Amino acid sequence: MTSPLQQRLKIVGPVVVTANRLGDGAVIYRSPAGAWTSELESAAVVTTASAAAELLAQAAADKLIAVDPYVAPIRVGPQQRVLPGNLRERIRCSGPTVALPSHPSPSPLAGEGGEGQAAP
Repeated sequence: MTSPLQQRLKIVGPVVVTANRLGDGAVIYRSPAGAWTSELESAAVVTTASAAAELLAQAAADKLIAVDPYVAPIRVGPQQRVLPGNLRERIRCSGPTVALPSHPSPSPLAGEGGEGQAAP
């Protein structure tokens, strides 16, 4: 399989570089300052393949913070608002599509006498 960095980028509109944060899996975007942000509106927006390739290379070198960076399409809405450019990015930008548990489930091995204790 060819590395995304070795593939030729085809840019047909504005794009951003996005990835998932290594620590918690949150969606993050590369900012103009070269850092990561969780806000799409704060992402570096580029329109050329060379600029996108440069952002992608910088992001890929940041392996301790981000996982699997890639170029994602965006569109610019009213008042220059940055919006996701396709369904996948709308879903990623909106957060999980299922409810996440707010508390960890008790261990199935815990007996009635308390967690981790055997029942008398």
